[in-house]
Parts: sequence; C-alpha cells; structure tokens
Amino acid sequence: MRTSEETEGFDGEASNTSMISGASSPYQPTTEPVHARNVLGGIRCDVDYLKSYFGILKVVEVVLSLIGFICIETIMMCSPCGGVYFFEFVSCSALVVTGVLLLIFSLNLHIKVPLVNWSLTDLVNTAASTCFFFLSSLVLACINHNTGAEIAAVIFGFLVTGVYGINTFLAVRRWRLGNGCQGPSQSSEYMRARTASHGEMEARPELA
Repeated sequence: MRTSEETEGFDGEASNTSMISGASSPYQPTTEPVHARNVLGGIRCDVDYLKSYFGILKVVEVVLSLIGFICIETIMMCSPCGGVYFFEFVSCSALVVTGVLLLIFSLNLHIKVPLVNWSLTDLVNTAASTCFFFLSSLVLACINHNTGAEIAAVIFGFLVTGVYGINTFLAVRRWRLGNGCQGPSQSSEYMRARTASHGEMEARPELA
C-alpha cells in the first residue's frame, strides 16, 4: 500500500503536469470582445458632392420642385383642370426622381452599382425634367384662373426649368468629356494588345 507521502507526491506531479499542459495548449480562452458588424459600412455623406455644382443644382431643383408642388396642391377648385393636373404630375415626378438621385450621389451609393451609367441617367433625368417643366408651366400660364397659387406655381415652374436647363448643359458636357476620355484609352489599349500579339507571332518559330 502507498503511504500518504507517496500519494501527495503523485497529486503534486499531476497538478504540475496539468498546469504545464494548460499553459502550453494553443487553445487558450479569450476575453476579447466581439465587435458588431457595421451594416452601413462604406456609406457616408459626400460633402464634396454637395458643395459641387451638381450637388447645389440638385438641392435647388428639389426645393423648387417641392415649392411648386405645394403651390399646385393648394388649388381647391379648377375648371378646366388639365393644366393643374399636368403641372402636379410633372412637379411630383421630378421631385421624387431628383430627390432619389441626390440621395444616391450624396451617399456614394452609385459606386456600389457600377453597371449603371449614372452620368447618362442624370443627363436623361435633367433633360426630361427641363422639357416637361417648361411645357407644364407654359400650359398652366395659358390656362389658369389668375389665382395666387397658380401664378406662384407658374413662377416656380419656370425657375426650376432654368435650373434644370443649366444642369442639363453641365451634364451633357460631363458626359461628352467622359466618353472622350474613355474612347482614346480603349483604342490605345486595343492597339497595344494588337502590337503585343503581333510581336509574339514574329517571335514564334516557323512550324516545319
């Protein structure tokens, strides 16, 4: 039978062995906190865009479209109502579409969808808004009842038409510059690829 001293010796060796194995084990408990994932990572407000010409024009367009829409909505009675309904539809549509584009550009969401030509999309929106705002304002100016709301809607309609016209001019120039820069780069890459392939064909030995 083992004595008490031998038993204590075995217990001490076992405890030392467990401590050594625990210290040398690669699976150590950790106390590092688990950080929550940032769902809105990469989405930030682009202040530089809001300070640019396009950002300022977008904000002015949204504000003027909203004011024109509010003015036309205050009209309670009309006969005929074709001009009122036409201006109401144009101002509401321009407000929604331009507001969405302003949100997309100011939050850099267009970078996450590179397949869409956003410059062309902005150009189409501004050109269409210019034409439709001009037509709706002209129709409302010709067919109205000389009420204050109708006159105010016509004034803001022509104002936003001018702002959309300036934005269209800048968008066309940006789109042309973008295509002009893209064309030579693509052609130069194509010529470089043809030159490289031609050099490989010359360096290849003739087959017997």
